[in-house]
Amino acid sequence: MENSRVLVTGGAGFIGSNLIDALMEQNNEVVCLDNFSNGKRENIVHHEGSERFHFIEGDIRSLDTCHKACDGIDYVLHQAALGSVPRSIKNPILSTEVNIMGFLNMLVAARDAKVKRFVYAASSSTYGDSKTLPKVENVIGKPLSPYAITKYVNELYADNFSELYGLETVGLRYFNVFGRRQDPFGAYAAVIPKFVMALMKYESPVINGDGSFSRDFTYVDNVVQANQLAALVATPEAVNTVYNVACGERTDLNELVVVLRKNLAKFDPRVADVQATHGSSRAGDIPHSLADIGKAKCLLGYDPQFGFTAGIQAAAEWYFKNLDAVPSDE
Repeated sequence: MENSRVLVTGGAGFIGSNLIDALMEQNNEVVCLDNFSNGKRENIVHHEGSERFHFIEGDIRSLDTCHKACDGIDYVLHQAALGSVPRSIKNPILSTEVNIMGFLNMLVAARDAKVKRFVYAASSSTYGDSKTLPKVENVIGKPLSPYAITKYVNELYADNFSELYGLETVGLRYFNVFGRRQDPFGAYAAVIPKFVMALMKYESPVINGDGSFSRDFTYVDNVVQANQLAALVATPEAVNTVYNVACGERTDLNELVVVLRKNLAKFDPRVADVQATHGSSRAGDIPHSLADIGKAKCLLGYDPQFGFTAGIQAAAEWYFKNLDAVPSDE
């Protein structure tokens, strides 16, 4: 994507800030909308001062803010949401307000601004209790959490706006995205940065359950690629639909710890001696997740450049260079 005006909602967050980096490198004008509920100013501070970067501090629950952000925009890359299954179980009202009403506000604003295309972050949680592996876009199950419900409702609303108003939409069902800038702190940290931080502090990472649950862990650069392809694809059959964005590889949590430990030990050999422990299973978790990425390859030209191993290697190096992990006994 080049020489376009692009809005990235949630642009100060993990995925959003990586999208902005790529867009700025490609000579686009970028508007970032974020309220810092999840995002961090340090993720975008290196773009402040550029004439091509504009920041709006605001909340997608405000329709006026969404209209302001969409003014003059060519493409919307909508990443803003409250993630985390456990958080949605603890506070389903807040997750619904942000993920459904905020999403609807953005659709309305994008429609009114006549943007060329609205690309949004969907979620593999939509597959729910479906036991089918690999996951294929047109076969889903019953959602297992309020978060999963909100992300499925997003898909329904996007499809409805395409039918009623002609707004071009593309949903990207992310599968366990990881990589640089993913926050290891907080009660709802994702599993990879959470495990990384524990290992770097020589503390045992706690695996929920027996460690047999598996995921299609997806490096963030693959997600950046998918967003740009989704925004620019020209064939009619490739628009107004949803795609799996993943690697097409499955790794269980026990293996994840082994691979993380091996890669972090390259920078700090003491990590090699840290062993994992097991805790109780987590409510709302999908047991296994593996994506069929054939549709994205065929219609978008999606070609993930980072498999699981290469992604973990890149992430481990970034965390080691950018995080100060203080050992727990100091």
